[in-house]
Amino acid sequence: MDLKAAFSGKKVFLTGHTGFKGSWLLLILKELGAEVKGYSLAPKSSADLYYQIDGGSMCDSVIADIRDKERVKKELLEFDPDFVFHLAAQALVIDSYEYPVETFDTNVMGTIHVMDALRSLEKKCTTVLITTDKVYENFETTDPYPEDARLGGYDPYSNSKACAELAISSYRNSFFNSQKFNEHLQGISSARSGNVIGGGDWSANRLVPDIARALIANEPVVIRNPNSIRPWQHVLDPLNGYLMLAAALEKDPVKFSAGFNFGPESDDERNVLDMCELAIESWGSGSYESPDKAPQLHEAGLLKLAIDKAKNELGWNPAFDSSKAVEWTINWYRDGRNSANEFTKSQIREFFSLS
Repeated sequence: MDLKAAFSGKKVFLTGHTGFKGSWLLLILKELGAEVKGYSLAPKSSADLYYQIDGGSMCDSVIADIRDKERVKKELLEFDPDFVFHLAAQALVIDSYEYPVETFDTNVMGTIHVMDALRSLEKKCTTVLITTDKVYENFETTDPYPEDARLGGYDPYSNSKACAELAISSYRNSFFNSQKFNEHLQGISSARSGNVIGGGDWSANRLVPDIARALIANEPVVIRNPNSIRPWQHVLDPLNGYLMLAAALEKDPVKFSAGFNFGPESDDERNVLDMCELAIESWGSGSYESPDKAPQLHEAGLLKLAIDKAKNELGWNPAFDSSKAVEWTINWYRDGRNSANEFTKSQIREFFSLS
């Protein structure tokens, strides 16, 4: 799929542009020649990737809250976008236990605010709303969850994202029904990806950032839930999926107005301990230990996604297995963190074979 042809010269409204995934997507969109307007809260730290790549120079950056319905509507309509990518979220399971109301408010109402603004957009627009792999009612079996699996979620984060998926479905049926596309001109898809890793993520209580901080400080890596299995993938794989989905949705909004999973191959199964050992191997040194007490908050021990739909309908495939994803990620923390802009761009260009 020719992504440059799809996005060059197009106007892209990107929420969550200051976050980890948002910063990577911002860089990719600029490499593809898009004009970007970002809408997000400010980064939490000067070390965040957005500042390290000078993200403010790459877009019209609006620092505002996705929970502000009128501001979302104003900024989106003034920009008059061709594409919308909605990534703004409260994205951490542990934080959702401490701030459940804020998590639901941000993840559910924030998504609704974006969709409601689109009701007033009087032009064709293509929107991909990002949720998570954790939207499914997880019975912790070895069977991967397809897109039509039952929605659910134990913790507030997972449940809020499942609620967002229900809201997306309701708005798509009620206001953006694909059978009436010529009336509303809005193509709406949701994207559900696995546990994303990559350079520039400094979030607390995330496995790879915790590993990176420990390795840089020459301290033991403290890992919780060492046997938990997640659908690990390098950030560029799902972002490529989001872009391919948007390009396909723009061409055929009737067919692609639906949910899509993006994850690793089903046989690419790694637990937390495996990932830690791969990271230490890529770094060249290091050690790990487990905390004295097991975590008290519930987190799923096993989760796998079925990705046949994305493979068959979009022609998308994960480019990296988990070993390669860890290698590229650790290379960034070891060799690229002091030249984040150029190193991140070099990984993007290599991944997409961009000149």
